[in-house]
Amino acid sequence: MAALRKRLCSSSSAGEDVLCDAAAVESLDDLQHPSAPLLCCHSVQDSLLSSNSSFTGYRGVLNWIIILLVLTHAHLFLENFIQYGFLIDVKKVLGHMIEDNCNWPSVNLLLASSMFILVSFLLERLQEKGLIPPTVTHRLHLTNLGLLVVFPAAVVLHVPTISTGGAFFSLWFYTTLGLKLYSYQEAKRWYRGARPDDSRRPSVSPGEDVSSVLSAGLCYFLLAPTLCYQRSFPCNPRVRVNKLLHRLLEGVVLIQIMVGIVQQWIEPIFQRSETSFCSMDTTMRVELLVGLAAPTHFLWLLFFFLTHSYLNFCAELLRFGDRHFYGDWWNATTLIDFWKNWNVPFQKWCDRHVYSQLVERNVPPSQAELLVFLMSAALCEYLIALPLHCCRLWIFIMMVIELLVALLLGKYFHGNYGNGLVWLCLLLGPPLAVTTYFHDHYVFDPHRSRQPSTQLPVDHGGLLQT
Repeated sequence: MAALRKRLCSSSSAGEDVLCDAAAVESLDDLQHPSAPLLCCHSVQDSLLSSNSSFTGYRGVLNWIIILLVLTHAHLFLENFIQYGFLIDVKKVLGHMIEDNCNWPSVNLLLASSMFILVSFLLERLQEKGLIPPTVTHRLHLTNLGLLVVFPAAVVLHVPTISTGGAFFSLWFYTTLGLKLYSYQEAKRWYRGARPDDSRRPSVSPGEDVSSVLSAGLCYFLLAPTLCYQRSFPCNPRVRVNKLLHRLLEGVVLIQIMVGIVQQWIEPIFQRSETSFCSMDTTMRVELLVGLAAPTHFLWLLFFFLTHSYLNFCAELLRFGDRHFYGDWWNATTLIDFWKNWNVPFQKWCDRHVYSQLVERNVPPSQAELLVFLMSAALCEYLIALPLHCCRLWIFIMMVIELLVALLLGKYFHGNYGNGLVWLCLLLGPPLAVTTYFHDHYVFDPHRSRQPSTQLPVDHGGLLQT
């Protein structure tokens, strides 16, 4: 009976005390019948699906949702195939990258980036030798970085032969390079300030590890999947070829799936529109956004997995040890948590070179966070709008709206409800705004408008064609 009393009084939901009927339990002590335990079979417990329950075993529900999504969208793909036929054409994707007359302005633009790298390196060498004052070096670095930002934007806007794919890749490359070089010159300046005689130390000490020496150079930093410079990076002992091939295969498969979604699912929706998103009435806008919500969201998730594969491929190839590229953003209960975990390398760069510097200059932390967020929103607008030659500020405005949602509704949505709000904002937020840019670019595509009207839909220009 003592064991029965202990078992009854310890049965409860996690974190809550059991309200045990002591009189009922004590009365069991007088019962000597073998069926006595059956007389008390209840205890205080929460339903598994209630908000007070600590139950987390939803794997079966997740499997059910995945199967339901696959069957539902398989039906949509079947209807799409019956109506439009097989639209996937990889050659069209390559056509968006190849530029006219073998001029290859995007390739020339990428080669020209070596000049900015060389200038940054030479400035640091001259500074280490004491040939240039620190203030002059810093100003020359900022001038070099300013030209690095302006130069690719001017080429993309004023060279008509550059392809949309080439413009996208060039701008992303130059933006990453600019962030890296800024971190490089800032970290070098911090090292000199911390130890004035440190710049004159030998580059290789007798007992220094070879991997530390190799990871200390600028070239390694520019290739490594990080935006923050330091003298040496943690390195793995060897390159695992099986992991390298696994990430490479992942990237190839994901690119094929993304191409299929764009050409087979998104492009037919674009073909039904003959006016820009701004010129549509409210009903047509809602219809277009509802039709694009699912494929855009899938494309965004695939882009995340492609980024995961690419960054891990580079890290494995270079034996780069720090592979914390993202946190568990899918479990974020607030949008602020999502932004902190979605892109960890960029978040580290912002904390190190923007937020902390603003706080040191007596800027309130809340205002510093707001400035960092607005900078990231403007950067997203720049990277999408400039290659497509249309600046609508939709991405910037959508991110500002998400910030207002986080501030106004964040205190009312917690736990699972907060996570649901995050996913809703991801479904109807910036990824959908990005797709409207591509929609307007597709509608006003001059190559598409010159095609004969009798041509089949399958021969129309692609989503990124210029």
